[in-house]
Amino acid sequence: MKSIGSRDKLQAAAAATGPRRVLLLVFASCFAFATLLTFLYTSSGFASAASSGSRLGSSSSSNAAAGSGAALPLPVFDALVHYASFSNATHRMTDTDIRAISAILRARGPCNLLVFGLGAESPLWLALNHGGRTVYLDENEFYVKYLEPRHPGLEAYDVSYTTKVRDFRDLLEAARGSRAAECRPVQNLLFSECRLAINDLPNELYDVPWDVVLIDGPSGWNPNSPGRMPSIFTTAVLARSGATAAKGPTDVLVHDFNFEVEQVVSKEFLCDENRVAGSGTPSLAHYVIRSGGPADAFCAAGQDGRATSEEKTRRK
Repeated sequence: MKSIGSRDKLQAAAAATGPRRVLLLVFASCFAFATLLTFLYTSSGFASAASSGSRLGSSSSSNAAAGSGAALPLPVFDALVHYASFSNATHRMTDTDIRAISAILRARGPCNLLVFGLGAESPLWLALNHGGRTVYLDENEFYVKYLEPRHPGLEAYDVSYTTKVRDFRDLLEAARGSRAAECRPVQNLLFSECRLAINDLPNELYDVPWDVVLIDGPSGWNPNSPGRMPSIFTTAVLARSGATAAKGPTDVLVHDFNFEVEQVVSKEFLCDENRVAGSGTPSLAHYVIRSGGPADAFCAAGQDGRATSEEKTRRK
């Protein structure tokens, strides 16, 4: 009797738990179905958001790309030049020099513009070359650090010059003596051992196809100043080598051309046959440098900066 009673109790318990199992199974099925629907809805929402974000990002990128090459509207360009010309800033260029340089930037811009020297006009060149790239090189590390945060978008690097104005004729003779070797017209400046070559810039700058180069530095006011011999020589090589030569002619502007160093060194490396007549001012020379030419000479025969006997006589 005892065993029969126990069996009856087990059967009764099994009969009672049957409906509970069914209810539990139904509940689990409903929960799984709801979870699946939630997952599908959420995935769809993420995909839609990602697609929308991708479209917005793509639109923003294309707008940025479109704006990156947009030239400054001419009325704005002219207004900037006008007010810069009448500025009372100290140590600024003359009105005629500003307008002559601006005319070149209008013709070539937006472009890749390399400027030797920082000064009162630096923000102007950056603005006039809107949509292009403007890079400044200066001898004063502290001036570079001072100006960059005050002019957003200004890209500047300091350069360590080892030359002195007092040595410029000796440096010139040494360059002539190694014109077919270290100081040749076409070369990779990164590996140049020419004393006039600037080879410590960020590597990437040597691969930029420069359209316009403005030489307004380094300083050359006294015998111990670096002088512009390295910037003129380096520009002459850049214009004839690599990416700069490959993209076409380079406009080179030499400021303070009324000084001896600028005249003699420009004649040596930029060459009279490349000078554009009537496009500069007494203190600004304009050259257009093209690739090609002899491998061991910057200028055509008889057109370099060697002093003639008549000039030597005048110096005495």
